Amino acid sequence: MILYARGMNARSVDLAIVGAGTAGLATALCAARAGLGTLVLDRRPLSETGARWVNAVQTAAFERLGIAPPSGPERVSDAVPFYMFAGRGPTRVVITDHDVPEVDMRHLVARLQERARAAGATLEGDVRVAGVEDGVLRTSADPVRARWIVDASGLAGARLLARPAVHAGDLCAAAQTVRVLRDERAARAFWARHDAEFGRNLCFTGIAGGYSILNVSAHGGHVGILSGSIPADGYPSGEALVRRFVAEQPWIGDEVFGGSRAIPVRRPLDRLTDGQVIALGDAGLQVYASHGSGIAVGMDAGRTLVDALVAGRSPYAWSVEWQRSEGAALAANEVFRRFTQTLSPAEVETLMVRGLMDARTARAGKEQVPPSFELAEVPGKVAALLGSGSLGARLARTMTTMAAATALYRRYPADPRRVDGWARAAALLFREPLTRRPTPSAPVATPTARP
Repeated sequence: MILYARGMNARSVDLAIVGAGTAGLATALCAARAGLGTLVLDRRPLSETGARWVNAVQTAAFERLGIAPPSGPERVSDAVPFYMFAGRGPTRVVITDHDVPEVDMRHLVARLQERARAAGATLEGDVRVAGVEDGVLRTSADPVRARWIVDASGLAGARLLARPAVHAGDLCAAAQTVRVLRDERAARAFWARHDAEFGRNLCFTGIAGGYSILNVSAHGGHVGILSGSIPADGYPSGEALVRRFVAEQPWIGDEVFGGSRAIPVRRPLDRLTDGQVIALGDAGLQVYASHGSGIAVGMDAGRTLVDALVAGRSPYAWSVEWQRSEGAALAANEVFRRFTQTLSPAEVETLMVRGLMDARTARAGKEQVPPSFELAEVPGKVAALLGSGSLGARLARTMTTMAAATALYRRYPADPRRVDGWARAAALLFREPLTRRPTPSAPVATPTARP
């Protein structure tokens, strides 16, 4: 029950953050280091906040945040070679030189909590947030008056900032599990059948629709399995795909830990702030859509937001800068995600065989940067595109739309009064229904199957 009532004395802070996941905690760390009075609230106990599974996170994201890269139990595995297969194979591309280790998010969240506290932030768990009224954050504990409020509570969290409903076709149902490696000899035979060194990361694409993967790795007597799909297209969820794979492989034992959740794989919110409230991470739909990762994106957004506030810029000024740079990249990436959603394993194989999907482009996607090519490679890529028939034509149209999305986001209006017109243009480009400006929503139940 919300205990806040009009007339109650509110605590005052510079920055109140709702959500103690990686985006919220990175923001808190940066804010506290900069000397801002910072309070973080989460509806769960602090020992249970954030993702509770293994994620691949770029080393560069930790360097930008000013903390050491993961080590010890937090670093599940190094940036080992990554094999990406068309369907179940055998056609594949292999990335050998990326810098994206696998990270135990439980340990990363704990480290960020510790660092934020040490910098001076206050963290409180088991506190529910009901909304913002007259500049005051209404909670199940004391009301909080803050100059700025960050909603980093996720897709199904507090929803302090207005946002449209995310279409089911833009939701990836992802699941990840770490399990006991029951029979190493049988596991080694599995990797040998795929002509890969034991334990390396095997990623099978398009196993349940174009936008789906099954990712398998082994390390330290455990096997990690990650899967995701878009059930709205009529396919099993990531959790169902994981269960099916485990049932098929007797060398996989009991679960150690894991989780599942819905991830928004669409472009960022048109409005990331209303002047006081700012949406970050999944709450702001800030996700690298082509593979559903938002850890680095959310941490970077929090860091740049604090830099802007400390420099005296407004939240809206920060949002303009962010939309024109990171927002543009994420919007273009959503266009590519929509293209991959239409692909069959045979079409993925064609793209690999013709060199249109190679180790360089796969590495760029994994590291969440635009792919780059040497000038001498361009004629060959163009020839491969022209020689791929209707598939090549679809890819060419996708690339054109990606360029248009980038250009549109780079013209995000400096005047907030022009955002509605810009949003209509974006909706037309992305073929979204034109709707009235959304109103703030009450908290909704989480769509995840497990914590």
